Amino acid sequence: QLQLVESGGGSVQAGGSLRLACEASGFVGKNYVRTWFRQAPGKQREGVAAILIGSLNTHYADSVKGRFTISYDRDKNTMYLQMSSLKSDDTATYYCAAGAGGPWRQERFYDYWGQGTQVTVSS
Repeated sequence: QLQLVESGGGSVQAGGSLRLACEASGFVGKNYVRTWFRQAPGKQREGVAAILIGSLNTHYADSVKGRFTISYDRDKNTMYLQMSSLKSDDTATYYCAAGAGGPWRQERFYDYWGQGTQVTVSS
């Protein structure tokens, strides 16, 4: 079992920055893919960014490229999402997830999820 706990959400004005964290504890097993998803009110959950904790290779949604940076601290077993130049469209509940592989945007490949952290961007 793997437990994921997010932190770092909050309210910020457009153009501002926030950093989210997702701390993992428990047995990693083959769950090497760590991804940030988000879900805005009335919308489907979407993949934002992913990282492979072995190679540290990363993937980003087009909507956040150049503004968000995903990273992983092996010593702390913690994944981060540094979000800059935030827009009102970034307002959502952000979830971290862990999985063993598959297309990173597809939720069905993830077995473990955090509880979510709210990010609100005001214009």
